[in-house]
Amino acid sequence: MENKILVAIFSASGVTKKVGEEIARIAGADFYEIVPKEIYTSADLDWMNKKSRSSIEMNDSSLRPEIKGGVADMASYNTLIIGFPIWWGMAPRIIDTFLESYDFSGKKIIPFCTSGGSGIGRSDIALHKDVSDNVKWEKGVQINSPNEAKIKKWLEKVL
Repeated sequence: MENKILVAIFSASGVTKKVGEEIARIAGADFYEIVPKEIYTSADLDWMNKKSRSSIEMNDSSLRPEIKGGVADMASYNTLIIGFPIWWGMAPRIIDTFLESYDFSGKKIIPFCTSGGSGIGRSDIALHKDVSDNVKWEKGVQINSPNEAKIKKWLEKVL
């Protein structure tokens, strides 16, 4: 069976999107951008403001921001590369929304993050709760720029 790959990313500032597009190009994968139903404004992303939308979401693990649209045929993919920025040491809650929206049974999930400070930490492991137990997880990595050589080397290890 062919290894059909989807690169799905959430990007608030565009950094994760650039990296995800390069991963998809190199891997010969389809690309999907996870777009929130309500786009984040710069005020929403103000991590210094405890009342900003992102701060509220990250302080309540039960919140699930809505996604605009969806992947038409998730069942046709057997590998998901999922990318996200690190917010408060974790994946944004919209990644939980995305993972909880599909059945990933028997699939491989490969997380990557972008971050101006911290690495992926335990954020990829925290996402395991959002999917069934029979998903094969690869260890998450931090990739902050669309560096072709680095991405190729990483993909050779995880695909």
